Amino acid sequence: MEDKEILDKFSEPDTQNFAFDALVRKYQQKIYWHIRKMVIDHEDANDITQDTFVKIWKSLHTFHGNSQLYTWLYRIATNECLTFLEKKKRKFASSIEDLNRELSQKLDSGYLISGDEIEIKLQKALLTLPDKQRLVFNMKYFDDLTYDEIAEITNTSVGALKASYHLASKKIEEFVVKSVI
Repeated sequence: MEDKEILDKFSEPDTQNFAFDALVRKYQQKIYWHIRKMVIDHEDANDITQDTFVKIWKSLHTFHGNSQLYTWLYRIATNECLTFLEKKKRKFASSIEDLNRELSQKLDSGYLISGDEIEIKLQKALLTLPDKQRLVFNMKYFDDLTYDEIAEITNTSVGALKASYHLASKKIEEFVVKSVI
């Protein structure tokens, strides 16, 4: 079902549940993996995905079509994810390194993580980046979003996103080179 059709059906009380179900089926997996790449843990990603769709349900009637539906959904998921990570950082008040160490250990444990050695190295390198830089890298590299789409989602200029992506790429490259030596 096309986004316009979903939105049209959502505006009608009789087809609202059907439309929302179609929206969830269409976007749930993409939203889940967008979140999962940031939080690493499957359970956390599931919880945040569920929170994201609750928020979408409550506010979908306010969507006026000024942006594409999926970028609006990604913005909500991104904000939920960043809020979760901030709360988690406060829990690990001692330092961000403690949080990154915990996430890195989840990668090492292999629990619900699939991927070869290079993929795990990439994920560990991503954990060394600031959250927003990691988010930009994930959306560009993994989700294959354009800078314009990412700018719409993050409310950031295209120039700043390009610089952020470039810096992230350099940091990842340095991390991988150091781990090989």
